[in-house]
Order: sequence, then structure tokens, then C-alpha cells
Amino acid sequence: MEENIKKIVVLGAGESGVGAARLAQARGYQVFVSDAGEIAPAFEAELKQYEIEYEMGQHTEVRVLEADEIVKSPGIPNEVSILETLRERNIPIISEIEFAARHTQAKIIAITGSNGKTTTTLLTYHLLQSAGFKVGLAGNIGDSFARKVLEVQPDYWVLEVSSFQLEHCFHFSPDIAILLNITPDHLDRYGNNFQRYVEAKFRIAQNLKADQHFIYFKDNPAIAREMRKLNLPGSFGLFPFRKPSRMGPFFATRPFIFC
Repeated sequence: MEENIKKIVVLGAGESGVGAARLAQARGYQVFVSDAGEIAPAFEAELKQYEIEYEMGQHTEVRVLEADEIVKSPGIPNEVSILETLRERNIPIISEIEFAARHTQAKIIAITGSNGKTTTTLLTYHLLQSAGFKVGLAGNIGDSFARKVLEVQPDYWVLEVSSFQLEHCFHFSPDIAILLNITPDHLDRYGNNFQRYVEAKFRIAQNLKADQHFIYFKDNPAIAREMRKLNLPGSFGLFPFRKPSRMGPFFATRPFIFC
């Protein structure tokens, strides 16, 4: 699909947007970056250094609508007028995570959840490194995924992924998707509709294939309810809640299963 796309417009010129712009430029796309606010001096300097065309303080509609595809930074609300216009014109809008994943052959371990995802991501990264694997760390932690794809070529990526980043993922399909928990959070982003937030989190597993794995906390009520509604293919790893017990500080109520 991406071979037919010539013009990429990146909305937002923060870490995610500038990383996406640089990766797109390196892969031969025509790139234009548009930010409705002020661009931080370091990011503006980077765009100038790599001669990437940009604007700030506005979204010039005629320029944005020239895009074959839009890469939207996660911090931009979905209700802004330029996005409504793009949807009316049927111009695809994707996330930086989706765009970067097209340009790596490495295995991807993607981790999301309302709480604990940074700790779990760092621990997973540390364990793989300690085991001698060539591993990259990116996403909602440190550098953007697109920037890291441009800079390094690991065998495995460990990504922390937020609901904001998942909203515009349509083909993103991590080899291992991990959903730690879902509790009410960021509801202002989702019209105070908790179900919309749940569905955003579950996008991490929407393209699961038979040889991929989904690990989730099955004792979390929101996850359990959603899993009863879905028919996800592939293998599932289930991990239970662990409670303090007289039999030991972390006596497992059920064994750990990973198929």
C-alpha cells in the first residue's frame, strides 16, 4: 500500500511528529509538517537541518489536503476541524506507531494498560538485553518509534503504547501484544465514554494472527467483559491476579499460562 503514497503530511511537530517526518523523508516520501501551535526550538532546528518543509501556528488547509496520507501526532484531539475535513475527503489518517511499524522487519512486543506500562516496558527491555538479544526501546517512552526505526536495526522492539497512539492504528500487528489493565482514564478524550477508551486499548490486538500472542490480565473487569465479546484469533497468554497469602507474599490464585 505504501508504495503508492507519495505525499505524507505530518500533523504535529513534537517528538512523534518530527520522528515520523524524518523516517518518511528517508524512505523517499514528499513530507510536509504542520503544527497549529509553536514548534519547540530543538524540533524546529531539526526540521531545518534535514530540510523538511514545515509550518507552525496554523494548518494551511490547501497544503494539508494535498496529502495521500496523514500521520497524526497522538496529542492532537480527534475533534479538531482539520481532521474532520480530512475524514470528509477520505484521506487516510494514521498514527506514527502504524507508520513506523511498516518500516521494520524486527519482532515487536507492544505493551499497553492504564497503569504499569512504563515499568513493564522497561523490565521487558532489560530482560531481553540481559539475555543477549539485540533490542530497541521506543514508543510512549523515550524516543519515538519512527525515530528509532531510522537509527537502529534490532531483532526485537519493545514498545510502550498509549491509547492515543493506538487510536489511529489499523494494520499494526505486534508479535506479542500485552494488555496489563484498563481503568477509567483520559475519559475527556473519549467523551466521558469508558467503552470508547476500552476499545482504543483493545486495538493493540485487533490484527492478531495465528502465530502471534496476546497476553492480558484476565481478572481485570473491563478486559474480561471485552474478551467475552470478541473472537480474537491466535494464542493467548493469561496471567491472574496475585494476592498476598499466609502461604507466601505472592501466592498465585491460578498458575501462569502462556501458549
